[in-house]
Amino acid sequence: MTAPPSLPDTAPALIVRHDACSVLTPDGEILSLSHDAVRRELAHWPAPVVIHAPATARRLDLPPPGQPTPWLDLLELFAFAMPARTVPPTVRGLARALHFPLARIESAEADLLLDMADDLLGRIARQHDGPHGPMMAALAFKMRQMGWAWGESVCHALRVGAEIPAEQIQPNDAIRVWRSLPKWEDTAPRPPPGPHPVTPAEARARLTEILGPNARTRAGQADFADVATAAFAPRAQQGAPHMVLAEAGTGTGKTLGYIAPSSVWARRNDAAVWISTYTRHLQRQIESELSRLYPEPAVRREHVVIRKGRENYLCLLNMEESVNIALSRGPKAAGAMIGLCLIARWAMASGDGDIAGGDLPGWFGDLFGRGLLAGIADRRGECIHGACPHYQRCFVEHSIRRARTADLVIANHALVMSQAAWHALDGAGTGSEDNIPTRYVFDEGHHLMDAADSAFSTELSGLEAAELRRWLLGAEGARSRARGLKRRLDDLVVGMPQLETPLDAALMAAHALPAPGWSARLADADAPEPPPPEDPDIPPPQGDLIPMEAEPEPVLSNPTEALLVLLRRQALARTHGGPNAHRRGAVECDLHPVPEELVETARTLARALERLSTPLRTLVNRLGERLEEDAEQLDSASRERIEAAIRAIRKRALARLDGWVAMLGAVGTEHVAEPGQVPQYIDFIRLDRREGQKPGERDVGLYRHWLDPTIPFSAVLAAPAHGLLVTSATLRDENDTTDEDEAERAWEAAEARSGATHLPMPALRASLASPFDYRRQSRAFIITDVAHDDPASLAGAYRTLFEASGGGGLGLFTAISRLRDVHARLAGPLEMAGLPLYAQHVDPMDNATLVDIFRSEHNSCLLGTDAMRDGVDVPGQALRLVVFERVPWPRPDILHRERRIHLSGGAPSRYDDRIARLRLRQAFGRLIRSETDRGVFVLLDRRTPSRLLSAFPPGVAVHRMGLAHAAREITRFLQTGDGTPDVPPAP
Repeated sequence: MTAPPSLPDTAPALIVRHDACSVLTPDGEILSLSHDAVRRELAHWPAPVVIHAPATARRLDLPPPGQPTPWLDLLELFAFAMPARTVPPTVRGLARALHFPLARIESAEADLLLDMADDLLGRIARQHDGPHGPMMAALAFKMRQMGWAWGESVCHALRVGAEIPAEQIQPNDAIRVWRSLPKWEDTAPRPPPGPHPVTPAEARARLTEILGPNARTRAGQADFADVATAAFAPRAQQGAPHMVLAEAGTGTGKTLGYIAPSSVWARRNDAAVWISTYTRHLQRQIESELSRLYPEPAVRREHVVIRKGRENYLCLLNMEESVNIALSRGPKAAGAMIGLCLIARWAMASGDGDIAGGDLPGWFGDLFGRGLLAGIADRRGECIHGACPHYQRCFVEHSIRRARTADLVIANHALVMSQAAWHALDGAGTGSEDNIPTRYVFDEGHHLMDAADSAFSTELSGLEAAELRRWLLGAEGARSRARGLKRRLDDLVVGMPQLETPLDAALMAAHALPAPGWSARLADADAPEPPPPEDPDIPPPQGDLIPMEAEPEPVLSNPTEALLVLLRRQALARTHGGPNAHRRGAVECDLHPVPEELVETARTLARALERLSTPLRTLVNRLGERLEEDAEQLDSASRERIEAAIRAIRKRALARLDGWVAMLGAVGTEHVAEPGQVPQYIDFIRLDRREGQKPGERDVGLYRHWLDPTIPFSAVLAAPAHGLLVTSATLRDENDTTDEDEAERAWEAAEARSGATHLPMPALRASLASPFDYRRQSRAFIITDVAHDDPASLAGAYRTLFEASGGGGLGLFTAISRLRDVHARLAGPLEMAGLPLYAQHVDPMDNATLVDIFRSEHNSCLLGTDAMRDGVDVPGQALRLVVFERVPWPRPDILHRERRIHLSGGAPSRYDDRIARLRLRQAFGRLIRSETDRGVFVLLDRRTPSRLLSAFPPGVAVHRMGLAHAAREITRFLQTGDGTPDVPPAP
């Protein structure tokens, strides 16, 4: 083994394992040392080579190494050598990405890390003479200046000396990547889609073409493609789309099943089909499947686009400001500068600039801090569109324009619904950012109602209102780059009184929204009042609290804060469980009946919000008039800026304000439905702690949800479309029932959850069974002797089960607090047993990265909540055990209470059971992903009713038994494939 160029021969290397560490000492010895020994020796060694420095420090119980980290983290070197490539941040994951032999990976010791460093430095050296060589050299020079641990080695590999030659790109120019990215160019508008249908024979032929001559035939996949063609038939009546509800069991191959007819229709009719998912996991999966249809990356990029919300992408203007700040701070911002250099390297290689679940590795934020990524994304809706100097290089604008000419657009339910809603509002206005599609495929269709509930709800909370104030006014005396509306409109309104006047009026009225510091004032509003001073000469206490002899209420600065105080007081007054219940989690209460004081305050705020919306509406109208009146004088850039400003004001401000005013106007009108009447909306108050709030601070808000959110979904998205395919493995509740009435009720419930009942044409129903032999491939157990309310007992059960399976276990939870409690008790013992444990909401990595680690580390275990329950695909023995801590009943909140009353058809218990069964089916669906998989499903809830067991596929016998007995059965089944329990199945 040779040391990498300029890396000292004495460089140690370190792999931290559960019971000991593999160490390559500075003397070249490979030792196994305890964690204590490593902690002692590290102080005397040179910087070690590690993989994932923050995680390594956590495992050694050391403080985070910070940035620039003194350790030689191979992930940083990988990000520089192979940008826009994701890799699990583990020894196995990195070694596989570098194509090291499997035998070497399985027996990995610390010396492997130096070989991987050598490999990566060699890859960097080979790029010296390539097109990116000069930029790499300039970035490496800058990073070395900033103290990057790999700086000297990388500069040596790129032959960078004491300075960069004047004729080459200079370091401070290389990091300004926005100057080098390609520009987009507009094309002619796409004509309306053609009218041509797709025949079943054509769909089957395209499916055969995609699969190739040697592909394994999946039972039902061709039938699914056949059924899906009905969604692409020409529409016969306005407002009456063709809707297909297709339930496809796990393993059917539905992804390629709907890609086949979608791609045929898109090419034939010169229009895009929008494929919408609920989870990022499935978005990535669909993207990978499309490589079979378009093997060449350049061709695939032309025909396929992934769309997400603007906040997911790198904002070049924010990056420019971050770079300028880091440059001005010099060595004080060394860590940020190193991270920004790696972002610049990534941006030149990225396919779409997606920093949240795209080709930027999910561990990047753990290495350099989430604040760095938050600062270079447009998380606050401040985009200035055509006024941005980087507009023509913008990643978001690239994706919008590519989507206009693509065949297949892979989006998510939230984006698709919001886009349809904005188009409905903007139909007679300035147009839309996107072409509105006529054909949709909704995968994970069982989440349509949840997505619609979120998309069409209204929230008037402290956080939302303060965010609108910040969007309008910008930073108010704080150190922030936040740009207000006046700054964003800038020269569009300067010198034009007809525009300046309504803008100034709106900004003045915006002071009715919560001012900075609102959260602390809200927390103080109900704090215990201080005792009166003993000495009358002592002045009264200063701040937001009022002296005892004064009014008992705090003097609040604006009507929004006054309303928030009253909402908070009502939530606490009507809370069950004592005065401190709100400290344990969210608190909800009904809005009605409403105290008179709250009614008056709501009316006052409604008037204040109307004083804000009126000038904003005037501004929008006058900007629209300018588009017409100055059409001949406006250049295309100015026109685009005006159109973008109109859209932004409507979306970010007016739509929100109109919803708030409507909701406030209903306060005190006692519109609560009488018994037997069905309300349209559900209004309630919620008190909860939000991310970033300090202990003791809580956000509070007034919320309005549709009782049936599929009504607006059907009106604004489904009815204008021509065809929709809604598919999932769990559209219906029942399995192969022989009761015709029960089967019909299951389909009716599926139609209700998808909005089909609100459309004039009936949906086409189809069901295709899974090809898997669940009787042979799986086992299911309900544990009868674990106390569900005892965290120690629960953690012990997870440990026993994970050890019985030898890892490969996915633990699912219905509450984040229980997940964290169990993880704290479980991580150490499992590590000692050689079973690494990872957890959502604990490990500072995104879900996709956690799943990648879990998939690559066959003996690891993963804990998660509902995001891991749905859409996760881990075929093979990496996932061989799913443990659910309790029956996933619906959360008993106000929304659920009202819906089970009014949407259950008079059978609220059946409504609850249906939700629980569908969630159990989704969880079980993670287990068997191929015909060779074998796995066990365990439910740790001895109270599980037998009526829920129909959630499991036909052939799965569910057995109730004690923990120890189940552990033995699990081991026997997974090791031998045998294991028919010696107890009768549950009735």
